[in-house]
Amino acid sequence: MNAAEIKDLTEARAALARQRNAIAKRLAGIDLAPVSMAEDLSRVLVSIEAVDRALADAGQPFMATEA
Repeated sequence: MNAAEIKDLTEARAALARQRNAIAKRLAGIDLAPVSMAEDLSRVLVSIEAVDRALADAGQPFMATEA
């Protein structure tokens, strides 16, 4: 995998992480959240794991950085 592909995967992971955080925030604000929101969160988490596996397979495992 070349550097541009690694960069694309890393940016895709960041976008998925933002989506995960947005869903979690919405879930936290609802007393009785619909199951569909939990399913959406689950799909995003599976997607993040898939990107993490692709990065690891490319020899560039995702490393979280402190903001």
